[in-house]
Amino acid sequence: MKKEEFINLLKASIKGISQIIFIENTISGLLILLAITITSLPLGIIVFLSAVIGTLVATVGGADKTLVSKGLMGYNSVLTGLALQSFLTGPSAWVVALIGAAVAAIFTATLMHFIGHIGIPVLTLPFILVTWFVLLESYKFKSITLSDELVPQSLANWELHIAGEINLLDVIFNGIGQIFFIIETIPSILLFLAVFWASRKFGIYAIIGNAVAFFTALALGGEHTQIVLGLYGYNAILTILAVSAVFNTKENRYAPITGVLAACITVPLSASVSIWLLPYGLPALTMPFVLSTWLILGARKIMPNL
Repeated sequence: MKKEEFINLLKASIKGISQIIFIENTISGLLILLAITITSLPLGIIVFLSAVIGTLVATVGGADKTLVSKGLMGYNSVLTGLALQSFLTGPSAWVVALIGAAVAAIFTATLMHFIGHIGIPVLTLPFILVTWFVLLESYKFKSITLSDELVPQSLANWELHIAGEINLLDVIFNGIGQIFFIIETIPSILLFLAVFWASRKFGIYAIIGNAVAFFTALALGGEHTQIVLGLYGYNAILTILAVSAVFNTKENRYAPITGVLAACITVPLSASVSIWLLPYGLPALTMPFVLSTWLILGARKIMPNL
């Protein structure tokens, strides 16, 4: 590999990290990588390797060079590697995570082909499906071991606990942090910096989306612990960015309002998806974001003013 090709590979890989929050910017990607590495060095290494693997698979596979260079073929690989490393344990966890990252790149291409024809973006669906399938495989394969964090629960014994104090600073920082499985203040500040570095508008939308999720969850009587941990905020942030900014191709003046509505919808979706997955011990991941965003983008095909 020539020096220029190697540099382009690294740039595309770093952009693959930043594209998780719809940003094509190497500085933002490096800030995100730094935030994850500060939280956990092994996770930082996995994220970087996953980004490179996803980009390499797309490049060797002959994917469109523009898509590759923008990082659009790598972000699902990054999320998959990060999630599997976070939710699996044992000596083979990192191997499974990196293989999952490679599969996610192929799955991204597959879904781009089928879903792209109807004008709907694949978003993070490849990451979600690959991660769920691998986590479920742990019940059949000894070499894949779930962490103690994921425990199947019976709905018959489910109880809602509305308790716990709400620290607004934790809500603010954990909301964006949970996009990358982070619940620490300094790394989360770096994440906000990464967003604002690329776009002040994106940064403002991220704050609004987080606030919308907080007030919606509070109004619906959500568990305070879940709210503080940012488990409602991260899907809302991704959704408002997608609906109001990224896929607002016609500069619809109502898009900011629609984005707020879509962010609100992610809260009950997060609750329902997490309960649906409870018996399997699976995390909701970004499925509420995908469903809410698809809901609005699909409706825009018929009602373009949304």
